[in-house]
Amino acid sequence: MKKFDLKRLKNIDYKKLAKDFWYGKPHGERRLGDLYCDKTGLYKHREWRGVKDTMYYFNMIWLYNYGQMVADIMRYGGLKPFIKGTWRYRWMGQTYLPVLHWFDRGLEGLRGEALRASAWHYRAMVSLTIQQFMRMFRADANLNGGKHNDVWKHNIAHKETVWGGVFYPWAGKLQNVPMEMIPYFVTCHVNNHTVLNYIDAVQSIGLPGDPCPMCQAEAGLFVLDDMPDYAPFMVTSNEACDGSVASTILQDWLWDKPLFAMPQPMQFDDPLVQEHCANEIREMWKFIEDQTGIAPDMELLKKHLESQNELTRFEWEKWDVAANTSYYPINGVAQALYRIYQSQYGDNHMWHKTDKKVRKIMEKCVEQKINNFPLTRHRVIAWSCAPLYFSNWCTWAYNCWGLNTVINMDSLMFNMTIRTDNEEDMLMDMARYHEWAPMRRMAVGGMHHIFELWEYMEKFHCDMVMMYDQLQCKGMQGVHGLFEDEFRARNIHAIWMPHALPDKRTVSRSEIRTIINDYMTTVMHEEPIDPSLLEFDDSQSW
Repeated sequence: MKKFDLKRLKNIDYKKLAKDFWYGKPHGERRLGDLYCDKTGLYKHREWRGVKDTMYYFNMIWLYNYGQMVADIMRYGGLKPFIKGTWRYRWMGQTYLPVLHWFDRGLEGLRGEALRASAWHYRAMVSLTIQQFMRMFRADANLNGGKHNDVWKHNIAHKETVWGGVFYPWAGKLQNVPMEMIPYFVTCHVNNHTVLNYIDAVQSIGLPGDPCPMCQAEAGLFVLDDMPDYAPFMVTSNEACDGSVASTILQDWLWDKPLFAMPQPMQFDDPLVQEHCANEIREMWKFIEDQTGIAPDMELLKKHLESQNELTRFEWEKWDVAANTSYYPINGVAQALYRIYQSQYGDNHMWHKTDKKVRKIMEKCVEQKINNFPLTRHRVIAWSCAPLYFSNWCTWAYNCWGLNTVINMDSLMFNMTIRTDNEEDMLMDMARYHEWAPMRRMAVGGMHHIFELWEYMEKFHCDMVMMYDQLQCKGMQGVHGLFEDEFRARNIHAIWMPHALPDKRTVSRSEIRTIINDYMTTVMHEEPIDPSLLEFDDSQSW
């Protein structure tokens, strides 16, 4: 029998032990990587954040969000369509249960006000996701014996890259639901295994493996008949490239519904092009009126555009705090995903509710000078298109290396408010907003917009660039060398992150972390803040 070591008891610092219990261990002592189960990335036990923050996480994130997920399901349609939809659609069954694990990954290591503000952004995205898939399931002819009910007749299906604001004239009368936003975009972030079978499916019918995997996955949903039949017609777009047009052709072939194509022009800085795009929006409105018999309401449009402008103005306030202070309470992944989702989907009461809560937290941080990311070594701007299967890399990078992702390129796309004082200016601004969609303006919008990076680096006081390198994006691959030349000429530290958007099999999350680790040790000559996060196997993780 092992002898009890009294000396060891005497050497324990009980004051520090009590302090660590009450407040949580200081960041450099946390060893977050020790929490992971091998391969799965799941936790062996919950992260102890101190009494106050652990209780907050348990009550206001875990319990609150699980309760609100059930409440949202009941509010937007009830258990019957939810159960039928979960049983019928693979993407649904694979993503609903891991949602709180998605929270864990994105919020790992956060304390205090940053934990609270970032979690509210996640909550809003979950609520909007439930609103959309429940609307799909309630209308879905596949779940209703092939019948087209009243909900089906009052839905608008559209590509996820079509800005939801163009449908404001029918708010409350018709409901627009993006086709791929939930089955593709959201699922990648929650469970990185979800879309792989859709990519394989579209390749199995002859599509080569080199086009954009986003477009492959979106088409694969239809190849496997994994898209709800929830609307009588569809509105499509060419954003961000011709690959999207190709996926639309397959979707049109397999869905076989009336379709209106609303292409976004490439040379959108030309004033004549603005007029053309505004006319496209008018023609799309006529198409919807012809399909439904419901005329567009310009007063409704104006009302929701003004409401959306409120969201944009608050976003500018957030950017101002992020750019000019160390009191910003939102981490990189929450900021980026929320902004893309909010600005692309369009006005919704949930965004306003969330912004109200976040404003209160942010004002507290500014007034009390709370530094939410005290271990920041480098202020990072992330540029180009991000890896959807590893959007929480920036949470890991801060915890491991002190790399604080202050702003993302996609967050900056819709950087404008829309005039509502007269219809002509309103239409012209809507045209420009729609053209500034994610990946359009700064990925394929011409050198002037692609190189807006330097302007935003200066504005947000960033000293490092995380340069996303989407290996199957022909547009950004074409300017790789130009960026390299500019980084050298400007003496900018830039880490190139290769990835394949939703397909983790091309470049794994572990490989991405290794690239960052190698740069930080060999180029920056820095030591990790948390060495336990340097290497771990999460190959089977959600």
